[in-house]
Amino acid sequence: MSNSLRPYLAAVRSTLTAALSLENFSSQVVERHNKPEVEASTSREVLLNPLTISRSANERVLIEPSINSVRLSIKIKQADEIEQILCHKFTRFMTVRAESFIVLRRKPIPGYDISFLITNFHTETMLKHKLVDFIIQLRCRLFGDSWLFYVDEASARFMEDVDKEISEMKLSLNARARIVAESYLSAFA
Repeated sequence: MSNSLRPYLAAVRSTLTAALSLENFSSQVVERHNKPEVEASTSREVLLNPLTISRSANERVLIEPSINSVRLSIKIKQADEIEQILCHKFTRFMTVRAESFIVLRRKPIPGYDISFLITNFHTETMLKHKLVDFIIQLRCRLFGDSWLFYVDEASARFMEDVDKEISEMKLSLNARARIVAESYLSAFA
């Protein structure tokens, strides 16, 4: 992990931990309903100020807290078109499997690549520090011929390794392209 990444992730971790002070709060508009206020936006008085933690113009995290839910949106650094395509494929792969992640939203907020929604029910049934670790330390590994996503406390971190994963995919793509070009051009030699 680079030295510039460490304070960024520490700021995300501490801000998210503070924002996860959620409580059960029924809707002020509809009786006997408990909707995530950050999604419903029915009462402005229960929404807190959104926070943006930015490492650069292309890499940032938006934390939108409310009284009973927090929406976390992540913009992943993308330097060129290949990284944009790989990032889109990577996040699309995850969002298709959103039901397996419980807190992952199917559709990210516009301008961000991936979004999470944590409600008071999640903080009541799960440990708060484990939810924060899930966001910071989500790990993907290839298991057989299918992707398996799980939380691995001791190793790779989602926000830390997402750049590394995309760089590795980009290198793999360039290696494949080189092999294809060599085999294609050898026919003309």
